[in-house]
Amino acid sequence: MINKIILDTDPGIDDAMAILFAQAHPAIELKAITTVYGNATIDNATHNALFLKQKYGFSADVAKGAAKPIVRPPVGPTVVVHGETGFGDVHAPKALTAQADPRPAYQYIIDAVNAEPGEITLVAVGPLTNLALALEAEPEIVSLVKEVVVMGGAFGVNGHRGNVTPYAEANIHDDPHAADKVFTASWPVVVIGLDVTEESFFTREYLDQLRDDAGEVGQFIWDISRYYLKFYSEKVGLEGCHVHDPSAIAYVIDPTLFTLREGPIRVVTDGPAEGHTMQKYDGRKYLHDDWQDNAHQRIGVAVKDQVLLKLYRDTIVEYGADKEKL
Repeated sequence: MINKIILDTDPGIDDAMAILFAQAHPAIELKAITTVYGNATIDNATHNALFLKQKYGFSADVAKGAAKPIVRPPVGPTVVVHGETGFGDVHAPKALTAQADPRPAYQYIIDAVNAEPGEITLVAVGPLTNLALALEAEPEIVSLVKEVVVMGGAFGVNGHRGNVTPYAEANIHDDPHAADKVFTASWPVVVIGLDVTEESFFTREYLDQLRDDAGEVGQFIWDISRYYLKFYSEKVGLEGCHVHDPSAIAYVIDPTLFTLREGPIRVVTDGPAEGHTMQKYDGRKYLHDDWQDNAHQRIGVAVKDQVLLKLYRDTIVEYGADKEKL
């Protein structure tokens, strides 16, 4: 089965890894890339998406999205992790022929799901501002979207709680109000958070082998990953990187890679726990319960990490070989 997706993203090094994964795998039809601030400014994120579209000949549209959160002050791009323009030490050429769709990302999303009701999955691997804006502009889209898959959040499973604060993951912390809107809406949501993305690991050797076996595509992934791995080595103490954004794509390709847990989700929107994601999953009735009327959503709690790593490698190697033939 072909899964039609709109990939909402803030490219971003691991975002590029995810974009190429989505483009490469035959089970996915990448309809569009909608951009959002986060890892980079909205201008750099959109430029990076257009660069990938042009470089690899994507048919997917690119639509420029939100430049800032809906309520909270902007946190700013994560230069320490992704570099000044988002792709580490690799910088897209200033002049590109690829152009963005004239519609803002939230409107593109609304128009796309209205045109193909029940067929499009929204995969969001950055702050959830564009999705929240789409919900605000046209709440009826909840019945038109096939599924929403989010890379974000941390629920304390497997010991994973946060990566930018003790209890907040970066995408959710960037716009907690948007995340709460998305998670409490009545569309089906699957959250692939740190609980599972930090259970999978691209080692230095894995990326070296991908460079050697996947042609120019593997070389590009290796090139952008140098800055990322330096951050992981110096700041986190790891010789490699967690498989964040590509894990959301892996879920779309093969949901059986993940074990899920169901229950309503809420997000803390201010104070010291801002961006903290919580799920009620005990089924208990409480005297005071602001959760009970919210949609039951699913979160990843376990992953077949070695199968995921093989899926990513095989997909990129085959895609690289196909590109070499052109």
